[in-house]
Amino acid sequence: MKSSPFSDTSLSAISAGFVAVLVGVASSAAIVFEAARAAGASEAMIASWIGALGLGMGVTCIAFSWYYRAPVITAWSTPGAALLATSLSGIPIAEAIGAFAFSALLTLLVGLSGAFERVARMVPAPIASAMLAGILLQFGLSVFTSLQAQPLLVGIMSLTYLVGRRWAPRYAIILVLAAGVATCWKLQAQIGWQAAHPVWVTPEFRLSTLIGIGLPLFIVTMTSQNLPGAATLAASGYSRVPISPVISGTGLTSLLLTPFGGFAFNLAAITAAICTGPEAHPNPDKRYTAGIAAGIFYLLVGLCGASVVALFSAFPQSLIAGLAGLALIGVIGSSLAGATAEADSREAGIITFLISASGISLFGISSAFWGLLGGLVCYWFFKRRN
Repeated sequence: MKSSPFSDTSLSAISAGFVAVLVGVASSAAIVFEAARAAGASEAMIASWIGALGLGMGVTCIAFSWYYRAPVITAWSTPGAALLATSLSGIPIAEAIGAFAFSALLTLLVGLSGAFERVARMVPAPIASAMLAGILLQFGLSVFTSLQAQPLLVGIMSLTYLVGRRWAPRYAIILVLAAGVATCWKLQAQIGWQAAHPVWVTPEFRLSTLIGIGLPLFIVTMTSQNLPGAATLAASGYSRVPISPVISGTGLTSLLLTPFGGFAFNLAAITAAICTGPEAHPNPDKRYTAGIAAGIFYLLVGLCGASVVALFSAFPQSLIAGLAGLALIGVIGSSLAGATAEADSREAGIITFLISASGISLFGISSAFWGLLGGLVCYWFFKRRN
């Protein structure tokens, strides 16, 4: 008999869910705003976009995490939003919504076919761990670059992390967040709380827009978000989670919410890593409660729309960067250990790690995909040699 989420949850799991949402929203909400503005969205439409995205992420996080008893974290497609911000200018918003629906339909079909899961299973564990470590490296480094920018704030947060890890490891990130907020509380941004109201836009379909916007959005989301997201689950010990139904679920959610601005949902990688590590819960079987907590906080983001985003944006960037980096130190360490544990695959793992950490972008596709591709080529090449 399955235990109750209420009995399985802990303060550290709730904290991990909150930090994941805080990092996810505060670090990329501005890109979503730019994408919406590029499409010609009004202020009411922009609030509707944030509301739809928060609702979609909240429902999928809660549903998948509860059903699979694993921290399955979803997110909006940040690379997709960046693509839209640079390519939607001059495109009528109804056609943009049509392109979103086309991308969602492709995602749903890929999930139903099971093709994505077959591809994901071809990725060896050391390569998946190396890619995850490469993706997260910049977040770890951001602690020290932020320390240079705001030494008092990040210094207090770092010291709090060390003390917390020594005497209260389960609550270290909660203490770091509290210390950071207390240090910068003097900012006291004035935020007006206002619920988001859904704005329906009837999609229109134009072949050139479907090919020029919808297809690239689908490809970027699959390669830059879903593949790393699946690797994050596998590298964290949750390979039992079937990926294809999750992909289908995110595709269906996107399809239902695109008229309101929910342009693309996918598996998360970076924010997922915050909820899949031991800091979320010492028992891996109970970390799913961090996913449920993240879903609840995402629902709050959706209900309050742009007001919550404005609140998150009021925090200094150094606080967000330092919090994310400190929360991910343990995951970076375990991922590097998994990437280099086997001598036969160590070189391929290091190549995967270096490419993924390089930040290169070719043909609009991020370094995570190229790191995965390069690592797989090296892995199979060295394996054939042996």
